[in-house]
Amino acid sequence: MPSFSLPPIHDNPDGGWGPSTSSNLPDQFKFKDIPYAPYSKSDKLGRFADWNDLSSDNRQSAVGLPSTQNTRAGGPGGRRREGNQAFGSGTASAFAYFHVEDESSFSLVDNKAAPPRRGGGFVRGRGQARGGYGARGAVRGGRGGPGGRGGVNQRGGVRRGWRDWEKNNRTRESSVVISPQWSMLEEIEFHRLAKLRLEVDEPEELETYGRLFAYDKTYDRVTTKTEKPLQLVDRIKYNPTTSDDPVIQQLVSKNVAKVYTTDIILSVLMCAPRSVYPWDIVIVREGNKLFLDKRDGGPFDTVTVNENAADPPQDPAPPNPNNPSEKPAVPETAAINTATSLSLEATYINQNFGFQSVIESSPPPPVDFANANPFYGPDETEPLASCGYRYRLFDLGITEDEDIKICVRTEVDAYSPGSGNPREGQGLVTIRALNEFDPRAQGAGGAPDWRSKLDSQRGAVVATEMKNNSCKLAKWTVQSVLAGADLMKIGYISRANPRDNTRHVILSTASMRPTEFAAQLNVSLANGWGIVRTVTDMCMKMPEGKYVLVKDPNKPVIRLYSVPPDAFTGEDEESDSASEGAQEL
Repeated sequence: MPSFSLPPIHDNPDGGWGPSTSSNLPDQFKFKDIPYAPYSKSDKLGRFADWNDLSSDNRQSAVGLPSTQNTRAGGPGGRRREGNQAFGSGTASAFAYFHVEDESSFSLVDNKAAPPRRGGGFVRGRGQARGGYGARGAVRGGRGGPGGRGGVNQRGGVRRGWRDWEKNNRTRESSVVISPQWSMLEEIEFHRLAKLRLEVDEPEELETYGRLFAYDKTYDRVTTKTEKPLQLVDRIKYNPTTSDDPVIQQLVSKNVAKVYTTDIILSVLMCAPRSVYPWDIVIVREGNKLFLDKRDGGPFDTVTVNENAADPPQDPAPPNPNNPSEKPAVPETAAINTATSLSLEATYINQNFGFQSVIESSPPPPVDFANANPFYGPDETEPLASCGYRYRLFDLGITEDEDIKICVRTEVDAYSPGSGNPREGQGLVTIRALNEFDPRAQGAGGAPDWRSKLDSQRGAVVATEMKNNSCKLAKWTVQSVLAGADLMKIGYISRANPRDNTRHVILSTASMRPTEFAAQLNVSLANGWGIVRTVTDMCMKMPEGKYVLVKDPNKPVIRLYSVPPDAFTGEDEESDSASEGAQEL
């Protein structure tokens, strides 16, 4: 009878595919010493060529030769890295066939006569000059061209400037000296602040103070061909901090709000994610009330210039204490184009443009608010500038049960004749100014020449200013919205001579509505109110005392410090003693 018996099956104790090389392999097995190539179940065994794997020269690769060309550049040979790699494809195959003949050097020979060359004499060497054609017919990149200096084929794909390694790292100093006795309580990154959001209703007006003059509409018709000189107008304008405001002290006694501040301080906090330069806000908690103050002589009293530019203006580096005679690596900027000088110049321009662009003599007559200027004493002899103070109350409560209100002192600079009653908040105007110093100087931010582009390409000028001064324009817009102004006038003022920072001319004036301009700048008031509410809640959790909210000078971070109650009072005493000594001299 025929019979059938199964052969013995030797399991692989290693847990893999194929015969094992361990002890259970019979000695008579003739493939014992031949290495085994691992494979996947889906592989087709016996395949001797892969027609789908193309090398960089569009030819089929030999079996078992993994293509390593263009793997970093994402070329055809690097496609395997993107998909799922087959099992065992990364190992060397002992059964691979290697073709030793190199066919890549084979090429057809063109017997046609070459066309005569135009221009240029005979050049010895491998190729012609930079930017021309090489001896082998390949295009060579010249300076700035493909493959040349500053081209797209540089290492890392980054365009390097000349002597970049010698430029300073542009570290800035903090706006306030951090004392070792201070303790840091909180630290918040800007990307977390940008996610906050709080919708706030229309505010309630509490009190109005001051006198407003009418805006001179002739400045709206100024062009680069009919420029007007900027005049020095001697006027007094007050901007005291929150704690020194007598009106706020009266409102505190009436318990109208929990938080008290001014529009300048509040706008910096609401636009904090856009800020680059350092700043600090002094926060005082007394009972269940918060006061947001500014330091005298701090960053709130000046206007920045090109803060958000890729290469903002820089102050000269301090001398090396170890080697005072060492020359700086970067050539020193002209003294009038440093960051500090430009900031003082911009502050001077803003004040005088606001004083000059109003009509002080009737008609139209000035408008007096319900109360006189609270800071102008009877002993003052200099004329008062056009300024109106509106104390407004905003509700930051999320639910109806929450009682978190903030009292803000806002400012307006003029009123527009024929636009309604200014006493009722109609036709109010805020006046600001942008300044041009030298388009070719360091820190100009690639701004075009205003005299040649302002009339014909105003959009390009505005777009450049929105990029280089994003934080400053956002703060101006927020201040106008907080004050309830209907219009915001922005003057374009340039130097009469780029090398003289004392004489300026008015080239043009733009008029815009604050809410529409906020949309163009992508300024979210809801995000700003969310930041204010977050800082308020953070400070309300702390015990009574004095705190400082500091923006890091070199990182997008704000930090809250606890400071002694007598902090910053020594600065006032020193300044008072210095002024008394100057008067005695």
